[in-house]
Amino acid sequence: MEQQFSSLFQPYLLNNNVEIKNRLVVAPLTHFASNPDGTLGSQEAQFLQGRAENMGMFITAATLVSENGKAFHGQPEALNECHLESLCKTADIIKQQGAKAILQIHHGGNLALSELLNGKDKVAPSADPETGARALNEEEILQIIQDFARATDLAIRAGFDGVEIHGANGYLIQQFFSAQSNQRTDEWGGNLANRLRFPLAVIDAVNAVREKHQRPEFIIGYRLSPEEPGENGLTMADTLELVSALAEQPLQYLHLSLWDFYKKARRGVDTNAARLELIHQRLNGRLPLIGVGNLFTAEQIVAALNTGWVEFVGVGKSIMINPNLATLIAQGKTQEIITALDPEQPDHYRIPDHLWSLCVKGGPWLPPVKGQDWQPVDI
Repeated sequence: MEQQFSSLFQPYLLNNNVEIKNRLVVAPLTHFASNPDGTLGSQEAQFLQGRAENMGMFITAATLVSENGKAFHGQPEALNECHLESLCKTADIIKQQGAKAILQIHHGGNLALSELLNGKDKVAPSADPETGARALNEEEILQIIQDFARATDLAIRAGFDGVEIHGANGYLIQQFFSAQSNQRTDEWGGNLANRLRFPLAVIDAVNAVREKHQRPEFIIGYRLSPEEPGENGLTMADTLELVSALAEQPLQYLHLSLWDFYKKARRGVDTNAARLELIHQRLNGRLPLIGVGNLFTAEQIVAALNTGWVEFVGVGKSIMINPNLATLIAQGKTQEIITALDPEQPDHYRIPDHLWSLCVKGGPWLPPVKGQDWQPVDI
């Protein structure tokens, strides 16, 4: 390994005394490759192979906790006992490569796809005519909270090292926190404290399962998005309040979902400061932070860690096109890391068919494609 990259391979001790062997994390990647029943698909299994080698943690694709929240074709599921065997296989594939296996648990809310809901209603904190979602009632809210707990129980029994609560990207948990999507007037909406109630209740339920199993070493993380467009969308000021609340919870890390690692705040705070920098300052050492955002080369990845804004660096697009990314860095072969997908080499990447068809067309949410213009997005 080249000396300049050695900081990426320093261990980190979480607050539950679990050591993560290095600072590299595979960010959750939507692969559209689970079987229709949410079990591990053959192409999904191939995609997982190798990508966790020499990584500290591997976070799975968003895994469904409630039947009425499915947001992707080919989405993995953790709904009931019928998924336990499949979850065991997924955990084993990751852990055999030496990384901590983290199951990301998810509900799509009003971003769920009607054709995937088996006749169930699309639901959200408040009715949303644009998506056709209806407002959840109190009983349903409590049930979804327990669905996150049930998924955690399955994750523990399947051998995962932890779960990541998906509170980002405009899905259900973020919908509850955002005044833009939550117009409730009961205890689950309105002021900031009430809009925090659902995310914190999910954390409490997940932690209660960990305590029931007497597994203090089980990792609980939380992913969030920093800002939303729209007059009532989340601002960085809102997110910093969320971060303060999360820092008091029994979590092991926070994970910020970003398209650009260095993106500055849009409103509500000092707009000359980077979002990750502001959140890291607010955390003030209480929890470690994972940062992501278009980091392709080894030099870009280590530079991100060296900002001091994060304790871990997540990679998504780069691991898609470099299935052995961390190994290349560890073995001093960084010159072999590629930064654009070659449509003529489909066998090189082990990317599932549907995802591959999207990749070769190109787009800002996918890796750059050789010979195509790749435009940033402003989010």
